Amino acid sequence: MTEALSTGSATHQLPDRSAPSAPELLALIVDWGGVLTSPLPTAMAAWCAADDIEYADFARVVRDLRGAEGAAAAATNPVHALERGEMEVPHFEDRLAERLRTCGGEPVPGAGLLTRMFAAFERDPGMAGVVRRARSSGLRTALLSNSWGLDYPRDDWVELFDAVVISGEVGMRKPDQDIYYYAAAQLGVAPASCVMVDDLAPNVRGAAAAGMVGVHHVAMKQTVAELESLFGRRLTD
Repeated sequence: MTEALSTGSATHQLPDRSAPSAPELLALIVDWGGVLTSPLPTAMAAWCAADDIEYADFARVVRDLRGAEGAAAAATNPVHALERGEMEVPHFEDRLAERLRTCGGEPVPGAGLLTRMFAAFERDPGMAGVVRRARSSGLRTALLSNSWGLDYPRDDWVELFDAVVISGEVGMRKPDQDIYYYAAAQLGVAPASCVMVDDLAPNVRGAAAAGMVGVHHVAMKQTVAELESLFGRRLTD
């Protein structure tokens, strides 16, 4: 607040030294796999067990496909190309399968690989309820997901989200900043008014770099406590 200082007949204005107010948080954006579903490692471990694949070998293959972080080849690797919708699912499945072997040394079938991989994903009704309550309280809500294929169960999305941003449908991927700007624009708010919840730390850092508030999802209780503090409202029954 600017204060007036009276000195005789003259009145001088003191400079306003109050701190700028933080932007009002108006929107909740959430990831799909690992936030609105069971944890990603749990699902991947179940698939590896079902297909007789060593989990550590699968993780190594994916790291090799991605390439070193920041390397020039990383921008064009198969994983990122799939997530941006630049590579067809069957092509990616073949690329991944040809690098995998079962524990007994047998080849892994490429056909239907992603379907098998995500078969153990289970939706988390608790986190879905948090999003539903956030929306009913007046917040804007969106889904922002990097897709490995586009086979999502979308039956209740019209109830949960004001906007849906799937990487393979928009040609962008997390943690590139453009996709966060795009999601905010779809909600009609500034990035600084958005809270982004993701289970992967690089994606949380990407949201923060785009000006959003990033929340790293590890467990529902922790995430809900942080969201309720940020938004100043109750988000569970």
